[in-house]
Amino acid sequence: MKKLICHCESVELEVKETEGAFSKFLRCNCSLCKKKGYIMTFAPIIDVKIIKGEDKLKLYQYHTKVAEHYFCSECGIYTHHKMRSKPDTYGLNVGCIDDIDQFKLDNVGLNDGHNHPMDQKN
Repeated sequence: MKKLICHCESVELEVKETEGAFSKFLRCNCSLCKKKGYIMTFAPIIDVKIIKGEDKLKLYQYHTKVAEHYFCSECGIYTHHKMRSKPDTYGLNVGCIDDIDQFKLDNVGLNDGHNHPMDQKN
């Protein structure tokens, strides 16, 4: 299990380490993520458990209101989000996982959220 903890430690999630977990890291260029500047990794929702501070989590949604972005109401740190393209998956803030040094990752890809199919006009 890996722990994901916000800055003030009010919110804590436990993430099961299944095969392939914590092997893909992305930045996103959507309007929200480019302002947040975080690196994310991914886990199936069934492998993530909120073990502390569920009452401290605040939800932020915008545009299509499908994705669910969660942040700590005390320190303001984004912890995770439910993806709109994969609703059974959470994007996790790598900066909240203490045993992953985001500044030493050399395999960080780019998710082109700026051109997300759900945002394109037909």
